[in-house]
Amino acid sequence: MSLPGRRGWLLRPVGEGMCRYESLKDGTLDLADIAEMNDYLDMRAENDWRVHEAARRERGNG
Repeated sequence: MSLPGRRGWLLRPVGEGMCRYESLKDGTLDLADIAEMNDYLDMRAENDWRVHEAARRERGNG
């Protein structure tokens, strides 16, 4: 399930504890900040997946 529009993208860093919701509302963070945090989260998820897959292959399950 996802939020309508781009709200999920905007709130993802909040959900991951990288910033506070109030920082979005009061303008402390701008879209460039949110994009940077989302890029980081995407990179982290990709790296975690790669580590998981490498470990799975090493165990002989793939």
